[in-house]
This record gives sequence, C-alpha cells and structure tokens, in this order.
Amino acid sequence: MPSTKNLPKIMNILSKKYPSTDKTTLNRMRKKPDAFKVLIACLLSLRARDENTEKVSAKLFKIADTPQKLTKIPLKKLEKVIYSSGHYKKKAKTLKHVSKELIKRFNSKVPKTREELLSIKGIGPKTSNIVRAFAYGELALPIDTHCHRIPNRLGWVTTKTPEKTEVKLTKILPKRYWPNFNAIIVSFGRKICQPISPKCSICPISRYCQRIGIKRSR
Repeated sequence: MPSTKNLPKIMNILSKKYPSTDKTTLNRMRKKPDAFKVLIACLLSLRARDENTEKVSAKLFKIADTPQKLTKIPLKKLEKVIYSSGHYKKKAKTLKHVSKELIKRFNSKVPKTREELLSIKGIGPKTSNIVRAFAYGELALPIDTHCHRIPNRLGWVTTKTPEKTEVKLTKILPKRYWPNFNAIIVSFGRKICQPISPKCSICPISRYCQRIGIKRSR
C-alpha cells in the first residue's frame, strides 16, 4: 500500500539539500527561457548525460537557434554535430521533424499546451511538461527515470511507467512542490539515489525510505 505520510518532510529535506538552482543544462535555461532551445535541449538529453547535453546543445545553437535554421542543416551534418549525445541518427531525424512541424503548424513558435505539444511526433509527456514548466512557467510535472524510480522506492506510488507515475503524483504531491520537483529529484537521483547500488548510508532521507526494489546499497 503506497504511503505518503512523510512526503512533506522528505520534500523539505531534499529541497534544502539539492536546491533546484543546481547548474544542469535545463535549469540554466530557466533564467532566460527560450522555448525552442528548451525543447531541443530536452530532446537531445534523452538517454544522455547532462554534460554531453550541455556541450552538444551549445554547439548546435551556435549554428541553429531557430526552427528555420535547424531545418536547413543537412542531415549528415546535423548527425555529426549531435553525435556525442548518443542515438544521434534517430535524434537528428526527430529534431528535423519537430522543427518542420513548428514551422508548418505553429508559425515557428513552440506551442504552450500539452495537447499541442504531444500532437508533434517525437515529443512525449516528459518533454511536453519540461517545455511547459521550464519555458513557460506553468504548473507541470516532468517525470523522467529518476522521478519515476525514486517515488516508487520511497513507497509513494506503485507504478510501472513514468506516465503512470505522473498521473499518480499529480494527485498526491502538493502543488507547491511541482515547479522544482524535477530539478530536485534529478539532482538527488544522480548524486545519491542512483539506479544501481544507491548510497543509502549517506542518504539524508534514509529514515523515511521504504527501499522498495533495492537489492544492494552502499
């Protein structure tokens, strides 16, 4: 049975320990949000390390910081530019398609609504919510692998996919935590609550964690 009794205590501890001001690529973009750059950086970040995303994004935006400029880059050149982000062939095609859709259907602007964002092939719930939250300051919960794994470990939810985790969290997580939830949990997940062998011995919330699914820890 999911337990959220200590949810506020846990979030308050993590908010102080892992502030949302951590210098990840997308967090930095929140200061001067450019919806197109947020969208593209998010698409590049899928299954990639943040340091790689930062380097690749910076490299790409020097030559293409608008949908029009991106569509004009030859596919092979685009693949070369984003190579180190991983899965570069698939990502290059996605970036091209998304940019063309923005030009064709949205007057070259990144749409603000979940429905419109999800109507573009290549944009999923996580990316949609990151754009809405990081670029437009809307209340949304971007759920990546960290934000899916950790609430399950804590016992807040019992879900199989990030999409189902998002649905559950919107019902149990107080909205005051929504704006910074992704940034805080991602930082915590990278530093302490890692996928394999998490650092439970130095975890600031270990006393509240149900450790569901953890077979080995440090």
